[in-house]
Amino acid sequence: MQADLSKVPGIVVHHSAAGSGLYVGSPGIAVLDDGAYLAKCDLFGPNSNEFRAPATLVFRSENRGRSWRQVARLEGLFWASVFTHRGTAWMLGTDKHHGRIVILRSDDGGRTWTKPIDADTGLLTPDGEYHTAPVPVVVHQGRVWRACEDAMGGKRWGERYRAFVMSAPVDADLLKSSSWTFSNRLVRDPEWLEGRFGGWLEGNVVAAPDGRIVNILRVETKKGEQAAMIHVGDDGRATFDPRSDFLDFPGGATKFTIRDDPSAKRYWALTNYVLPKFSQFHAGCVRNTLALIGSDDLKNWKIHCLLLHHPDHVKHAFQYPDWVFDGEDIIAVVRAAFDDGLGGAHNAHDANFLIFHRFKNFRRLTMADSVMHIEE
Repeated sequence: MQADLSKVPGIVVHHSAAGSGLYVGSPGIAVLDDGAYLAKCDLFGPNSNEFRAPATLVFRSENRGRSWRQVARLEGLFWASVFTHRGTAWMLGTDKHHGRIVILRSDDGGRTWTKPIDADTGLLTPDGEYHTAPVPVVVHQGRVWRACEDAMGGKRWGERYRAFVMSAPVDADLLKSSSWTFSNRLVRDPEWLEGRFGGWLEGNVVAAPDGRIVNILRVETKKGEQAAMIHVGDDGRATFDPRSDFLDFPGGATKFTIRDDPSAKRYWALTNYVLPKFSQFHAGCVRNTLALIGSDDLKNWKIHCLLLHHPDHVKHAFQYPDWVFDGEDIIAVVRAAFDDGLGGAHNAHDANFLIFHRFKNFRRLTMADSVMHIEE
Protein backbone atom coordinates (compact mmCIF):
# COMPACT_ATOMS: atom_id res chain seq x y z
CA MET A 1 0.00 0.00 0.00
CA GLN A 2 1.08 3.54 -0.70
CA ALA A 3 1.05 6.14 2.05
CA ASP A 4 -1.46 8.95 1.65
CA LEU A 5 -0.05 12.14 3.13
CA SER A 6 -2.65 14.47 1.67
CA LYS A 7 -4.54 15.00 4.93
CA VAL A 8 -1.53 15.78 7.10
CA PRO A 9 -1.58 19.40 8.32
CA GLY A 10 1.70 21.10 7.57
CA ILE A 11 4.67 20.05 5.46
CA VAL A 12 5.88 16.50 5.94
CA VAL A 13 9.59 16.40 6.74
CA HIS A 14 9.68 12.69 7.55
CA HIS A 15 7.17 9.83 7.66
CA SER A 16 7.67 6.48 9.38
CA ALA A 17 4.74 4.07 9.14
CA ALA A 18 3.61 2.44 12.39
CA GLY A 19 4.24 -1.01 10.93
CA SER A 20 7.96 -0.28 10.77
CA GLY A 21 8.20 -0.27 14.55
CA LEU A 22 10.17 2.98 14.24
CA TYR A 23 8.43 5.98 15.77
CA VAL A 24 9.32 9.65 15.31
CA GLY A 25 10.64 11.49 18.36
CA SER A 26 12.53 14.57 19.53
CA PRO A 27 11.82 17.17 16.83
CA GLY A 28 14.19 20.12 16.69
CA ILE A 29 14.70 23.12 14.43
CA ALA A 30 17.29 25.86 13.89
CA VAL A 31 18.01 28.58 11.33
CA LEU A 32 21.57 28.72 10.03
CA ASP A 33 23.51 31.87 9.22
CA ASP A 34 23.15 31.18 5.49
CA GLY A 35 19.35 31.19 5.85
CA ALA A 36 18.89 27.43 5.54
CA TYR A 37 16.72 25.62 8.07
CA LEU A 38 17.85 22.48 9.88
CA ALA A 39 15.35 20.04 11.34
CA LYS A 40 16.00 16.80 13.15
CA CYS A 41 14.27 13.90 14.81
CA ASP A 42 15.25 10.58 16.29
CA LEU A 43 13.70 7.13 16.07
CA PHE A 44 12.33 5.12 18.99
CA GLY A 45 10.18 2.02 19.31
CA PRO A 46 10.52 -1.78 19.22
CA ASN A 47 12.62 -1.89 16.03
CA SER A 48 14.84 1.02 16.96
CA ASN A 49 18.22 0.88 18.64
CA GLU A 50 17.34 3.54 21.21
CA PHE A 51 18.91 1.71 24.17
CA ARG A 52 22.25 1.05 22.43
CA ALA A 53 22.94 3.27 19.41
CA PRO A 54 19.86 5.33 18.51
CA ALA A 55 19.50 7.02 15.13
CA THR A 56 19.05 10.76 14.67
CA LEU A 57 18.02 12.07 11.24
CA VAL A 58 18.96 15.57 10.07
CA PHE A 59 17.07 17.44 7.34
CA ARG A 60 17.82 20.68 5.53
CA SER A 61 15.57 23.16 3.74
CA GLU A 62 16.90 25.90 1.50
CA ASN A 63 13.51 27.36 0.58
CA ARG A 64 12.21 28.48 3.99
CA GLY A 65 10.66 25.14 4.87
CA ARG A 66 8.66 24.46 1.71
CA SER A 67 10.62 21.28 1.01
CA TRP A 68 13.17 19.20 2.89
CA ARG A 69 15.86 16.65 2.21
CA GLN A 70 17.71 14.38 4.59
CA VAL A 71 21.39 15.29 4.79
CA ALA A 72 22.63 13.15 7.68
CA ARG A 73 21.90 10.06 9.74
CA LEU A 74 23.81 9.80 13.02
CA GLU A 75 24.14 6.77 15.27
CA GLY A 76 24.50 7.28 19.00
CA LEU A 77 22.49 10.47 19.50
CA PHE A 78 19.10 10.74 21.23
CA TRP A 79 16.79 13.43 22.67
CA ALA A 80 19.00 16.19 21.22
CA SER A 81 18.49 19.94 20.83
CA VAL A 82 19.73 21.49 17.60
CA PHE A 83 20.97 25.08 17.84
CA THR A 84 23.43 27.55 16.39
CA HIS A 85 26.27 29.25 18.22
CA ARG A 86 28.81 31.61 16.70
CA GLY A 87 27.92 30.61 13.16
CA THR A 88 28.07 26.87 13.74
CA ALA A 89 25.38 24.20 14.12
CA TRP A 90 25.35 22.06 17.25
CA MET A 91 23.33 19.23 18.75
CA LEU A 92 23.30 18.40 22.46
CA GLY A 93 21.56 15.32 23.88
CA THR A 94 22.41 11.84 25.12
CA ASP A 95 24.17 8.95 23.41
CA LYS A 96 21.19 6.62 24.01
CA HIS A 97 17.99 6.31 26.03
CA HIS A 98 19.12 7.30 29.53
CA GLY A 99 22.68 7.56 28.32
CA ARG A 100 25.58 9.97 28.75
CA ILE A 101 25.40 13.64 27.75
CA VAL A 102 27.05 14.39 24.40
CA ILE A 103 27.44 17.40 22.12
CA LEU A 104 28.22 17.44 18.39
CA ARG A 105 29.26 20.22 15.99
CA SER A 106 28.71 20.62 12.25
CA ASP A 107 30.86 22.99 10.20
CA ASP A 108 29.13 22.31 6.87
CA GLY A 109 25.49 23.16 7.45
CA GLY A 110 24.41 19.91 9.07
CA ARG A 111 25.81 17.43 6.56
CA THR A 112 28.61 16.01 8.72
CA TRP A 113 29.07 16.08 12.48
CA THR A 114 31.85 15.54 14.99
CA LYS A 115 31.92 12.30 16.98
CA PRO A 116 31.83 12.44 20.81
CA ILE A 117 34.57 10.00 21.65
CA ASP A 118 36.11 11.46 24.80
CA ALA A 119 36.17 14.48 27.11
CA ASP A 120 37.79 16.64 24.42
CA THR A 121 35.47 15.74 21.55
CA GLY A 122 31.96 16.06 22.98
CA LEU A 123 31.51 13.39 25.66
CA LEU A 124 30.39 15.69 28.48
CA THR A 125 29.69 13.04 31.14
CA PRO A 126 31.88 9.93 31.32
CA ASP A 127 29.16 7.74 32.80
CA GLY A 128 25.74 7.91 34.44
CA GLU A 129 22.18 8.01 33.15
CA TYR A 130 20.59 11.21 31.83
CA HIS A 131 17.29 12.33 30.37
CA THR A 132 16.39 15.31 28.23
CA ALA A 133 14.51 16.49 25.12
CA PRO A 134 15.03 19.14 22.41
CA VAL A 135 14.83 22.00 24.89
CA PRO A 136 16.09 25.57 24.40
CA VAL A 137 19.78 26.47 24.49
CA VAL A 138 20.08 30.07 25.67
CA VAL A 139 22.97 32.55 25.66
CA HIS A 140 22.75 34.89 28.66
CA GLN A 141 25.31 37.00 30.50
CA GLY A 142 28.27 35.48 28.72
CA ARG A 143 27.27 31.85 29.11
CA VAL A 144 25.53 29.14 27.10
CA TRP A 145 22.75 27.56 29.18
CA ARG A 146 20.69 24.38 28.92
CA ALA A 147 18.47 22.33 31.22
CA CYS A 148 18.75 18.59 31.71
CA GLU A 149 17.83 15.83 34.15
CA ASP A 150 19.73 12.88 35.44
CA ALA A 151 17.86 9.59 35.68
CA MET A 152 19.56 8.33 38.80
CA GLY A 153 16.94 9.25 41.41
CA GLY A 154 15.09 5.94 41.25
CA LYS A 155 13.96 3.34 38.75
CA ARG A 156 10.51 4.44 37.62
CA TRP A 157 9.77 7.02 34.92
CA GLY A 158 9.13 10.46 36.39
CA GLU A 159 10.29 9.81 39.92
CA ARG A 160 13.85 9.06 38.80
CA TYR A 161 14.47 12.45 37.17
CA ARG A 162 16.54 15.02 39.08
CA ALA A 163 16.58 18.47 37.51
CA PHE A 164 19.69 20.59 36.90
CA VAL A 165 21.13 23.15 34.51
CA MET A 166 24.45 23.15 32.71
CA SER A 167 26.36 26.09 31.26
CA ALA A 168 29.60 27.06 29.56
CA PRO A 169 31.33 30.36 28.70
CA VAL A 170 30.26 31.65 25.29
CA ASP A 171 33.86 31.69 24.04
CA ALA A 172 34.72 28.21 25.34
CA ASP A 173 35.18 25.09 23.24
CA LEU A 174 31.78 23.48 23.79
CA LEU A 175 33.15 20.07 22.81
CA LYS A 176 35.33 19.97 25.91
CA SER A 177 33.68 18.62 29.04
CA SER A 178 35.92 20.90 31.10
CA SER A 179 34.11 23.91 29.61
CA TRP A 180 30.83 22.94 31.25
CA THR A 181 29.56 23.58 34.77
CA PHE A 182 26.66 21.60 36.24
CA SER A 183 24.35 22.83 38.98
CA ASN A 184 23.21 20.74 41.91
CA ARG A 185 20.49 18.17 41.19
CA LEU A 186 17.01 18.74 42.61
CA VAL A 187 15.00 15.68 43.60
CA ARG A 188 11.23 15.55 43.24
CA ASP A 189 9.15 15.16 46.41
CA PRO A 190 6.04 12.98 45.90
CA GLU A 191 4.19 14.95 48.59
CA TRP A 192 4.21 18.14 46.55
CA LEU A 193 0.91 19.19 44.92
CA GLU A 194 -0.97 17.39 47.68
CA GLY A 195 0.55 14.08 46.67
CA ARG A 196 -0.19 14.49 42.96
CA PHE A 197 3.36 15.28 41.87
CA GLY A 198 4.74 12.51 39.69
CA GLY A 199 7.94 14.20 38.57
CA TRP A 200 9.49 16.97 36.51
CA LEU A 201 11.32 16.81 33.23
CA GLU A 202 12.24 18.48 29.93
CA GLY A 203 13.09 21.85 31.45
CA ASN A 204 13.33 25.16 29.60
CA VAL A 205 16.12 27.56 30.54
CA VAL A 206 14.82 31.14 30.31
CA ALA A 207 16.17 34.52 31.38
CA ALA A 208 13.51 35.91 33.75
CA PRO A 209 12.49 39.60 33.72
CA ASP A 210 14.93 40.28 36.57
CA GLY A 211 17.80 38.88 34.48
CA ARG A 212 18.22 35.69 36.47
CA ILE A 213 18.14 32.23 34.92
CA VAL A 214 15.16 30.00 35.65
CA ASN A 215 14.36 26.46 34.55
CA ILE A 216 10.66 25.88 33.76
CA LEU A 217 9.79 22.20 33.64
CA ARG A 218 6.98 19.95 32.56
CA VAL A 219 5.13 18.56 35.58
CA GLU A 220 3.79 15.02 35.60
CA THR A 221 0.38 15.00 37.25
CA LYS A 222 -2.69 13.06 36.20
CA LYS A 223 -5.07 15.99 36.60
CA GLY A 224 -4.48 19.66 35.93
CA GLU A 225 -1.83 21.50 33.97
CA GLN A 226 1.08 22.95 35.86
CA ALA A 227 4.76 23.70 35.40
CA ALA A 228 7.57 24.11 37.91
CA MET A 229 10.01 27.04 38.05
CA ILE A 230 13.47 26.32 39.42
CA HIS A 231 15.63 29.35 40.21
CA VAL A 232 19.37 29.51 39.49
CA GLY A 233 21.31 31.85 41.76
CA ASP A 234 24.35 33.95 40.92
CA ASP A 235 26.44 31.20 42.50
CA GLY A 236 24.96 28.65 40.08
CA ARG A 237 22.95 26.88 42.74
CA ALA A 238 19.42 25.71 41.84
CA THR A 239 16.56 26.11 44.32
CA PHE A 240 12.82 25.38 44.33
CA ASP A 241 10.06 26.35 46.75
CA PRO A 242 6.95 24.16 46.30
CA ARG A 243 4.81 26.79 48.03
CA SER A 244 5.38 29.40 45.33
CA ASP A 245 7.18 27.86 42.35
CA PHE A 246 4.45 25.76 40.80
CA LEU A 247 2.72 27.64 37.97
CA ASP A 248 -0.68 27.28 36.37
CA PHE A 249 0.47 26.54 32.85
CA PRO A 250 -1.80 25.46 29.97
CA GLY A 251 -0.15 22.37 28.53
CA GLY A 252 2.28 21.89 31.41
CA ALA A 253 1.79 18.12 31.57
CA THR A 254 3.55 17.53 28.24
CA LYS A 255 6.76 18.79 26.67
CA PHE A 256 6.73 22.45 25.67
CA THR A 257 9.19 25.05 24.39
CA ILE A 258 9.42 28.60 25.83
CA ARG A 259 11.34 31.40 24.15
CA ASP A 260 11.92 35.05 25.06
CA ASP A 261 10.75 37.66 22.55
CA PRO A 262 12.74 40.84 23.31
CA SER A 263 10.98 42.85 20.60
CA ALA A 264 7.62 42.34 22.32
CA LYS A 265 8.93 42.04 25.89
CA ARG A 266 6.96 38.82 26.12
CA TYR A 267 7.57 35.11 26.49
CA TRP A 268 5.90 32.64 24.14
CA ALA A 269 5.39 28.89 24.25
CA LEU A 270 3.85 26.17 22.12
CA THR A 271 2.07 23.64 24.31
CA ASN A 272 -0.45 20.80 24.33
CA TYR A 273 -3.29 22.61 26.08
CA VAL A 274 -5.93 20.15 27.32
CA LEU A 275 -9.41 21.23 26.25
CA PRO A 276 -12.10 21.06 28.98
CA LYS A 277 -13.84 18.15 27.24
CA PHE A 278 -10.69 16.03 27.71
CA SER A 279 -10.06 17.02 31.34
CA GLN A 280 -11.16 13.62 32.66
CA PHE A 281 -8.17 11.97 31.00
CA HIS A 282 -4.54 11.85 32.15
CA ALA A 283 -3.30 15.29 31.11
CA GLY A 284 0.06 14.03 29.87
CA CYS A 285 -1.67 11.70 27.43
CA VAL A 286 -3.83 14.37 25.75
CA ARG A 287 -1.76 15.87 22.94
CA ASN A 288 -4.31 16.55 20.20
CA THR A 289 -4.31 20.36 20.50
CA LEU A 290 -1.35 22.66 19.92
CA ALA A 291 -1.72 26.09 21.50
CA LEU A 292 0.22 29.34 21.42
CA ILE A 293 0.44 30.83 24.90
CA GLY A 294 2.20 33.94 26.19
CA SER A 295 3.30 35.69 29.37
CA ASP A 296 4.88 38.97 30.46
CA ASP A 297 6.41 37.56 33.64
CA LEU A 298 6.73 33.74 33.19
CA LYS A 299 4.19 33.28 35.99
CA ASN A 300 0.85 34.25 34.46
CA TRP A 301 0.11 32.63 31.11
CA LYS A 302 -2.59 33.40 28.56
CA ILE A 303 -3.82 31.21 25.71
CA HIS A 304 -3.55 33.28 22.53
CA CYS A 305 -4.59 30.85 19.81
CA LEU A 306 -5.29 27.16 19.17
CA LEU A 307 -3.07 26.37 16.19
CA LEU A 308 -3.69 22.67 15.51
CA HIS A 309 -6.37 20.25 16.66
CA HIS A 310 -7.84 16.83 15.98
CA PRO A 311 -11.00 15.66 17.78
CA ASP A 312 -9.46 12.26 18.61
CA HIS A 313 -6.77 12.07 21.29
CA VAL A 314 -6.10 8.32 21.19
CA LYS A 315 -4.33 8.07 17.82
CA HIS A 316 -3.73 11.73 16.96
CA ALA A 317 -1.24 14.20 18.43
CA PHE A 318 0.78 17.34 17.69
CA GLN A 319 3.40 16.95 20.39
CA TYR A 320 6.93 17.89 21.44
CA PRO A 321 6.93 21.17 19.49
CA ASP A 322 10.23 22.91 18.94
CA TRP A 323 10.23 26.33 17.34
CA VAL A 324 12.16 29.53 16.69
CA PHE A 325 11.34 33.07 15.62
CA ASP A 326 11.59 33.87 11.91
CA GLY A 327 10.83 37.57 11.60
CA GLU A 328 7.12 38.05 12.25
CA ASP A 329 6.53 34.29 12.11
CA ILE A 330 7.11 31.23 14.22
CA ILE A 331 8.56 28.22 12.43
CA ALA A 332 8.07 24.92 14.20
CA VAL A 333 8.53 21.19 13.89
CA VAL A 334 6.15 18.81 15.60
CA ARG A 335 6.13 15.10 16.35
CA ALA A 336 2.73 14.20 14.91
CA ALA A 337 0.52 11.14 15.09
CA PHE A 338 -1.83 11.36 12.13
CA ASP A 339 -3.62 9.49 9.36
CA ASP A 340 -1.33 8.22 6.60
CA GLY A 341 -3.46 5.77 4.62
CA LEU A 342 -1.62 2.89 6.28
CA GLY A 343 -3.65 2.67 9.47
CA GLY A 344 -2.25 5.81 11.04
CA ALA A 345 -0.02 5.99 14.09
CA HIS A 346 0.37 3.13 16.55
CA ASN A 347 -1.07 5.52 19.12
CA ALA A 348 -0.87 9.22 19.94
CA HIS A 349 2.49 8.84 21.68
CA ASP A 350 4.12 6.68 19.02
CA ALA A 351 4.18 9.27 16.26
CA ASN A 352 4.54 8.58 12.55
CA PHE A 353 5.39 12.07 11.27
CA LEU A 354 7.82 14.94 11.64
CA ILE A 355 5.95 17.96 10.28
CA PHE A 356 6.93 21.58 9.69
CA HIS A 357 4.67 24.58 10.28
CA ARG A 358 4.91 28.30 9.75
CA PHE A 359 2.59 30.32 11.97
CA LYS A 360 2.47 33.72 10.31
CA ASN A 361 2.26 37.00 12.20
CA PHE A 362 2.04 35.06 15.45
CA ARG A 363 2.08 38.16 17.67
CA ARG A 364 -1.24 39.21 16.15
CA LEU A 365 -3.00 35.87 16.59
CA THR A 366 -6.05 35.75 18.86
CA MET A 367 -8.56 33.13 19.88
CA ALA A 368 -10.69 34.27 16.93
CA ASP A 369 -7.96 32.87 14.66
CA SER A 370 -8.09 29.44 16.30
CA VAL A 371 -8.75 26.29 14.29
CA MET A 372 -11.63 25.52 16.68
CA HIS A 373 -13.36 26.92 19.75
CA ILE A 374 -12.46 25.75 23.25
CA GLU A 375 -16.04 24.72 23.98
CA GLU A 376 -16.26 22.49 20.89
